[in-house]
Amino acid sequence: MSATGAAAGPEPVAPTAGRPYMPGYGIQGPDEGSGLLPWSWAVERLRAARNFWVCTVRPDGRPHAMPVWGAWSGEAVLFSSAVPSRKMVNLRLNPQVVVTTEEAENPVVVEGRAEILTEQKDLQRFIDLVNSKYATRYRVDFLDPEVNATVAVRPQSVFGLRQGDFTGSPTRWSFAT
Repeated sequence: MSATGAAAGPEPVAPTAGRPYMPGYGIQGPDEGSGLLPWSWAVERLRAARNFWVCTVRPDGRPHAMPVWGAWSGEAVLFSSAVPSRKMVNLRLNPQVVVTTEEAENPVVVEGRAEILTEQKDLQRFIDLVNSKYATRYRVDFLDPEVNATVAVRPQSVFGLRQGDFTGSPTRWSFAT
């Protein structure tokens, strides 16, 4: 299996779950409210998200956020973008990135490091996921690395909370790096 989850199979071992540090918000302990959310809750939302927001940092330190089509591979959020785009310029200079689902009521926020993919099997995996998810018929040559960069963002940490239980559901999942 490639590092991006190119082979089909089960999700990797679940990360460690805990309460995020959120002073001033009255967040309950991990066994209070609805408790810590299972990793499967986040995965379900990552798979179902129609769009993702990608947040990068410009060379002068200003933030940049843009929506993208993307897909959860089982190990990473995958998306593509034109090589000269602002987000790709930013990611080449600083690969630290935040990717969020578009649903604010039950958000999933992925913090990670962007990796530009160039191997044919990884590009094909992304095209297969996108074509299946969005009912498109893109060919892998659409992802010519000279024109369109394909990016994998593997989580370092992920945050989520359930609508209706703001103080009793916040969960941060940490990944071994």
